Order: sequence, then structure tokens, then C-alpha cells
Amino acid sequence: MFVISIAALKRNTAILREVKEAAGCHLVLALKGFSCWKTFPYLRDDLDGCCASGLWEALLARDYFKKHIITYSPAYDEEDIAELCDFTDHLDFNSLSQWFRFRDIVMAHPRFKNGSLLCGLRVNPECSTGETPIYDPCVAGSRLGITAEQLAGADLTGLAGLHFHTLCEQDSDDLEKTLVAVEEKFGHLLRSSQFKYLNMGGGHWITKPFYDRERLIRLVKETKEKYQVDVWLEPGEAVAIHSGVLRATVMDVFESAGHRLAILSISATAHMPDVIEMPYRPDVFLVDSAASDERPAVTFPGENYHSARENGEWLYRLGGPTCLAGDVVGDFSFPRELKVGDTLVFDDMAHYTMVKTTTFNGVKHPAITLQHENGDLEILREFGYADFRDRLA
Repeated sequence: MFVISIAALKRNTAILREVKEAAGCHLVLALKGFSCWKTFPYLRDDLDGCCASGLWEALLARDYFKKHIITYSPAYDEEDIAELCDFTDHLDFNSLSQWFRFRDIVMAHPRFKNGSLLCGLRVNPECSTGETPIYDPCVAGSRLGITAEQLAGADLTGLAGLHFHTLCEQDSDDLEKTLVAVEEKFGHLLRSSQFKYLNMGGGHWITKPFYDRERLIRLVKETKEKYQVDVWLEPGEAVAIHSGVLRATVMDVFESAGHRLAILSISATAHMPDVIEMPYRPDVFLVDSAASDERPAVTFPGENYHSARENGEWLYRLGGPTCLAGDVVGDFSFPRELKVGDTLVFDDMAHYTMVKTTTFNGVKHPAITLQHENGDLEILREFGYADFRDRLA
């Protein structure tokens, strides 16, 4: 099951609140990374709202977060625009062709006329700072954002903001490099009185211990002073990082071609796909059989949790119960032999996990559970055969 710690979420949002207040900016939750809406009451006081990747996420923000909503999508259809104009606060477009297609509709809406709906463009500063190409929107031929060359000479009537999102799990030094490129390519637009806000997107690892928050605060202040605009940040991972775990049961153990293999009740491809897509290696802990299963440690495994290593005597390849040959989490070494029925805990499984899970292969889906600050567990959702059956009909 997935277990989300309220205490850990509040720890993260307290840090984010301190940063935004010190910098004088606005900070919203990126729902694409974490959208467990039952946790919203615990996040709402520290954050300014949500950013949505389309109509459905925006509706979730409207119905359950009930604060500022920023909506950006690579493309909208006319039905999306008609509904979004009624409630989103920022509506950002990915291309000039989309903006020109819907500009008259948007500008005729009463909320646009009274200033409660502002529109912007996502720009591409063409400044790559990441290491994983699949998460780099600045690569040549990227479909995300408008380049300075494409904007040259364009009629930008009706627009009030610019939006860039180029980071992924990065420190503020990469933001500083990106802002240099933004100044070079789009600074003349931001200095004009037409533009009222600059959205710096997500990917800021603000709540990581190593993150240079003082530099972020300085950069935001400098940007506000330079352009006289409101600054918005929209982290997702920084809100939910190290706030949840995924608990799995060992279903089978055997050997093949000199490898020890353990089949688990959870699947990398179905339940934590970023292990394969990103890719990344999660921290894994073996729980002593004597440890209570009723109050699992979430934010920091306790004395009954034994950390797995990359090398050691009891090395196992951990895999899921699907038929996909590549449904493998990785090779991990444990302090003892694994047995059927053992519990393994995968750390940091709140963000980009539940939002991506599937019912591929009909594998049983883990329950979603909240751990309250007093340690009590609350089951939010359990899944059954009907969830698998009804998904496609």
C-alpha cells in the first residue's frame, strides 16, 4: 500500500512558505506531481493554490484546493477553453497558433474584461541544464514553449505573462543560468508595462537539504525588481518529496542463472513507473518480522527497518508480478535471506507515483493510505477487480 505522511507534507510546505514569504513570490502545488486531494486541507494554508496541466486537474483544484489556479497545457480544445475561462486565474498557452485561435473567445469573456483572468505564453529559453533528455523541454525541436525567434514581430495583444519550465530535480544554480537566458531572449518583453507576471515553473528541489534556498530568494527578488512583475513558482516534487512510502510483500524467491530473484506484490511499471522512465533507484528497506505492521514508519525508517545496499551477500533482483520482462526495480542487497511474506518498504513514493499508476496486466493496485500526525492510519482508497474491469468499458 501507499502510505502518505501528513507530518512530512506539512514539514515540506512549512519550508516552502518560509521561502515564498522571504522572496515575496507566490508558490503553488503542481498537480501533475502530486494530486491526492484528500491531503489538500493540510497544504492549503502554506501554499497559494495549484497549477494544472489541463481541464481535469484545474477542476480538481477548483473543487478541493479552492485557491488560485494556474492552467497550462500544450494544447486546448474549444470546450476546454469555454470551461476554463469560467474559473482559472491564469491561462497559459503553449504556442502562438493556440493563442490566436482562442484569443477572441478569451478576451470576450467577462472575467478577462474585469481582470480576474490573465493569459500568458510558455516560452522556451533554449537553455538546457538537466541531464535526462526525456525531461528537457529545451532540446532542439521541443514541442514545449515558444522560442524568441518565433515571437519576433508577433502581435501579443491580450497577454499579461510569460511562463518557462526548464528544470527537473535541480538546484537554484540552474535557475540562475536559465534566468540569464530569459533576460537575453525575453527581457525586453518583461520590461514592458504589458507583462504583469513571470512563472518560473517547477523542478525546483526547494525542500531538499542541499538546495540553496537563499540563492532562490535572491534570484526572485532580483527578478521582481528588474521587471516589476509578480513571480510564481510551481513545484510538485518539492511538496511531496520524502512524504510517502510504498509497502510491498515478497511473493516468491528463487534463483536463475546465478541471480537471486524476488517477486513482489507491487510492480515497477504499474505502480512506480519513474523507476523505469526517469530512471532512478529508490531506497528500499527490509522490515523485521517482529515490527508492527499497523504503524509503518514513513518519514524516516526506524530501528526495525534495514536499509538495502547495492552490494552484499544477500543480493536480490527485485521484480514485479507482471508479464513484462523489464518490470524490475533493480538489484538490492539485504542483511539476511529474503523469505516469502517479508515486507519491503520503498521510500519517497508520494510524487510521480500515484498520479502515474495503472492496472496493467490486471495486477492488484495498492491501497492509498494517510498516516496522521499521531501515527494513526486512514485508508483513503482500496482497489478491487471492478476498478480494473470498468476502466475500459
